[in-house]
Amino acid sequence: MSTHTQYDQVIGSCKELFLHKTRDYGTSWRVLRTISVADQIFIKAQRIRTIQQHKTQRIGDSISSEFTGIVNYSVIGLIQLELGTISVEDLPMKQVEPMYDRMVSNAKKLMLDKNHDYGEAWRDMSQESFADLIMVKLLRIRQILANDGRTTVSEGIASNLTDILNYAVFALILIGEGKHSN
Repeated sequence: MSTHTQYDQVIGSCKELFLHKTRDYGTSWRVLRTISVADQIFIKAQRIRTIQQHKTQRIGDSISSEFTGIVNYSVIGLIQLELGTISVEDLPMKQVEPMYDRMVSNAKKLMLDKNHDYGEAWRDMSQESFADLIMVKLLRIRQILANDGRTTVSEGIASNLTDILNYAVFALILIGEGKHSN
């Protein structure tokens, strides 16, 4: 199966959960500031790392469910950055779904471009590396926020969130192939 197809399947599963949760909770995530979104992703990445290190877990949620959460929180962060203002106002589903699709489409385009240049090197990476790289990107986001959102030569917050989203998708693809633990 092609990366293109696998990517779409993983995103389809993530999106389905996202939309179900949006029906249940509305867009309560609209109150989250960028640092809060980064912290939610951090919690999930840290749990993955802890499970990897201890090789055991006490809570039933799988590693793949945490990577799914990372995908969806990355999309939330990208939507929040685009909308600009933090709000308690609920977004209608007819507005949320196209925004989700647009953020994922942009991430997929970047993934395809990078795959062309890097030759799908991610297929030979460990699940631990994906968790570590996600943590690096989160620490970069925290530093950018500490710099009042400014960078001099580095990528911004949106680029880091897009990379996080793609790392999580890669991990989910490899879990699906049975190459990584779930």
